[in-house]
Amino acid sequence: MTAPLDPAAVVAEFLERVVPYDPAPEAGPVAVIGVRTALGEATFQVGDHVVRAICRALEAYRDPEDRGLCTGCGGRRLDENLHCRDCGQLHGILGQVIAQHARRVAQDPSYGPPA
Repeated sequence: MTAPLDPAAVVAEFLERVVPYDPAPEAGPVAVIGVRTALGEATFQVGDHVVRAICRALEAYRDPEDRGLCTGCGGRRLDENLHCRDCGQLHGILGQVIAQHARRVAQDPSYGPPA
């Protein structure tokens, strides 16, 4: 089980890593960020440098469960085997191999219905 995160502490740690590199620390804050959870709440006055860093971090984030889009239905729910949970299509090398085999079987008359 993963350890619970304290969002306010995570934001504070992020700020500690970014603030020292602010090229204009004397400039005043341009935003206030508030975090309120069951663990408590915190507000942070941040400058332009920090706002830009947060925006870049959010833009760069990719969810570990994001495995792309299904080419069949456009859904985003591909499991770890690249099997679409919405339409059932298989993706990736496994899906390609299964699709090729299915085409071969469909074209081979020896796989026809029993007599």
